Amino acid sequence: MLTEYHRLCVYFTLLPLLLLSCTLDNPAPIWQADTGAVPAETVITLSDTPIPLVDMLNNETYLGFHGGLYPSSSNEIPAQHHLEGLISAGRVQPLDTSGNPDPHGKYVLLSIGMSNASQEFCHAGPEPPRGCYEYSFMGKAAQDSSINHAHLSLVNGAYPGALTNMWTSLDDEYGHYERIAYLLSKEGLTPHQVQVVWIKLANGSPQISLPDQNADAYVFMADLAEIARTLKVLYPNLQQAYISSRIYGGYANPDHSINPEPYAYEYGYSIKWLVQAQIDQMESGQINPITGSLDYQSGLVPWLAWGAYLWADGMNPRQLDNLVWELDDYAGDLTHPSPAGREKVADLLMDFFKNSPHTCAWFLENGSCQEPDDPIMRPYRINFPILIFSNFPIAMR
Repeated sequence: MLTEYHRLCVYFTLLPLLLLSCTLDNPAPIWQADTGAVPAETVITLSDTPIPLVDMLNNETYLGFHGGLYPSSSNEIPAQHHLEGLISAGRVQPLDTSGNPDPHGKYVLLSIGMSNASQEFCHAGPEPPRGCYEYSFMGKAAQDSSINHAHLSLVNGAYPGALTNMWTSLDDEYGHYERIAYLLSKEGLTPHQVQVVWIKLANGSPQISLPDQNADAYVFMADLAEIARTLKVLYPNLQQAYISSRIYGGYANPDHSINPEPYAYEYGYSIKWLVQAQIDQMESGQINPITGSLDYQSGLVPWLAWGAYLWADGMNPRQLDNLVWELDDYAGDLTHPSPAGREKVADLLMDFFKNSPHTCAWFLENGSCQEPDDPIMRPYRINFPILIFSNFPIAMR
């Protein structure tokens, strides 16, 4: 039970966000792709050339669609959704195998995805004990003393060939959730302890690009929403889901690649619009017709947000952080990442989980968010103290 002192800490930490959230504009009466909310006199730059979403902050558009990771052509998460993210982070806590709070228990960060995601999260070595190569995310985490190894368990649920449609159904036709249950059991864990997921997926052989109303970007958006609902049923204590875009797909032969450009780029819009759909629904109560309900307060889905944004236009440096994708970052098929490419993704993921105020409290040993040095993390900076919610897990439920 919280003391009065702790209640005051919670109140004064959240008060600035609560006040700011009251100033947000009411959303449009029906859902639409983000219009950017720019003044009428603003000149909009129209382009059919993909621009990294994180760089589209000056009224540039792609086929008329505004960029930024979040609504209003911004990389900054809206205040109310930010607040809910902090609360969801506070609910991540050590649990025993039955899902009960236990100071000696565990919480799991689980990856969901296809071969690229599997290689980036943990490229397992060929010999027992098949530990993750040091350039992968799990390999780097294993060597990093700043991470909360006492309570955090990383499990690589991503698998080669496991495309989006293989994760949508509770029937588990493809057996991937059964496989994950086995992986958890090998580590002495259970589905009750899975509380955060990282998702990186793609549909196979897409055919219709934006701006067509039947574009695969909308199909992918709907599939991600269905996956979010499925994950919450299978992992009832799931609090947060972070979704990352694909890396650049422009080097591969479009006739033979499973997910070439422009789809690798346009799936970033699927994620942007999915998160926007949850934000809009929680503010207005209106359900997006493409995604269906994304209500985390009713326990239907976890809180959704961007993970690391991975796309850059080949050798053209991103304005935000100079990220490029070189030929050497790819394996021979020019679709899957090479060890250099896997390490590049792993570094971006590590920066994200260490520095985001929605993850650092449970990811880091000391639960303290540092001022992010990576430019892509600058939008996550806030100018008032961050409460380490994990100290108060029960009260924040």
